[in-house]
Parts: sequence; C-alpha cells; structure tokens
Amino acid sequence: MKYKLILPVVAMLLFSGCAWFLGSKTTDEKTAQELVNDGMEAYNRQSYRSAIESFQKLKDWYPFSKYAILAELKIADSHFYLEEYEAAIVAYESFENLHPRNDATPYVIFQRGLSYINQMETIDRDQTSAKKAIETFNRLKKIYPASEYSAQAENYIRLSLKNLAGHEFYVGEFYFKNKRYKAAIVRFKTVVTGYPDVGLTQKALEYIARCETELAKQAPAVEKSTS
Repeated sequence: MKYKLILPVVAMLLFSGCAWFLGSKTTDEKTAQELVNDGMEAYNRQSYRSAIESFQKLKDWYPFSKYAILAELKIADSHFYLEEYEAAIVAYESFENLHPRNDATPYVIFQRGLSYINQMETIDRDQTSAKKAIETFNRLKKIYPASEYSAQAENYIRLSLKNLAGHEFYVGEFYFKNKRYKAAIVRFKTVVTGYPDVGLTQKALEYIARCETELAKQAPAVEKSTS
C-alpha cells in the first residue's frame, strides 16, 4: 500500500520539477536575436565586459546561430579594446582557424598583429612581440596582398623593425661601454645588414670603426704578453 502512495508522489515531483526547469529556461534564456542586440548595444557604448558576457552566452546557447560568427569576432574585439591583448590574440587566432575564408579574416589577422604591436617592449627589453608582429603582418600581406589592411601593415612592420634594430644597437652600445668590442661588432653588424632602412646604419658603422680601433690597440699588448 505504501508503494502505491509513494509512486504518484514521486511522479508528481518529477513532473513539477521538469515543468519548473522548462519554465525557467523560457523566462531566463534570451533568444539569439536578443543576445546579439544586447551585445552590440554594450559594445557600441564601450561596455566591453558586458558585451563579452552577452556574446559568450550567444555562443554557448546558440552555437549554430547565424550570429555566432559575429559573436566570436566581437568577443575578440572587446578583449582588444579592454587591452587584454593575450586574450584578444587567442580569440582572433581561433576565429581565423575556424573561418579562414570569412570576409573578416584579413581584419582579424591585422588586429592580431596590432595586439602584438601594443605589447611591444622598449628597446632594452625582450623583443618577442615585435618579431611576432612582423611575422603576422607579413603573412597578411602574403595571403591578402590586395586588402586595405595589407597596405596599413607595412607601417607596423617598419615600426617593429625599428624596435628590433634599436634593441641590437642598445646591446651593442652596452658591450662597447664594457669593452667587449668583438661582441659589440657582432651587434652593430646585425644592425647594418639586418635593418639597413631604419636610420641607424651610419651610427652602427661608426661604432664598428671605433670597436676595430680599440681592438687594434689591444693587439700589441696581447702580443707582448704571449712573447
């Protein structure tokens, strides 16, 4: 008799639970159109954190929506404008990998390069971001030579090359001041041969001549000490 009473109660609880769950889904979850509207409204007023939240929900809840690609792009852009460049790079890279033929792909590659530019260190620091920026912009020019973004890329490549040359020159000067002339010559020659168009060639050549002069002065002293 007890089992006969329990079964209807369990069934009622299960049914009411399902009804509550379904009811909450319809009231809490917005449509894809509503989410994209919310996301774009937040994005346009520069509330990028809120934009990311709306676009991420759109991606999670409606992965096959016609707005999903837009959501991916705007998440990347929102991270970029929040100056979260590492997150932006990952998002742009994911977009390119998933949609290599999309019309927005040249823009995405350009923005990825710009993210590296914005992470570039001063000439006395590590230059990994400058190298990655050059690599990214060169790839953009190679794949999409006619794109408007490829035309803009050249300026950023030159900026990155100038940073790399400045770093080599900075290290060369450091070696020169510490009388490590052979090591300095290697750095200054890299400036001359590797970065001839950034405005440091003449100064590098002058330093090379000074290094060679100092090495020549050291030569007699070395000969005496060995004789």
